Amino acid sequence: MSSHQTDFYQSQADDARAKSDAASLQNVKDSQLRAAEAWEALAARSRKSDRLRVDEALRKAEVLADI
Repeated sequence: MSSHQTDFYQSQADDARAKSDAASLQNVKDSQLRAAEAWEALAARSRKSDRLRVDEALRKAEVLADI
């Protein structure tokens, strides 16, 4: 399950990669690739947070079920 935030970060990364592919100037290509890498890193961190959030919710549900 991904959050809206994760989807946004991934969308921004995809957009930056597309802009890099479409650019004719090397400095613009490089800039957009750096932006894409930064957005990818944010998306990865967000996916990790999403997983941790789900895992914690499952752990709490198990604890409550044992009570």
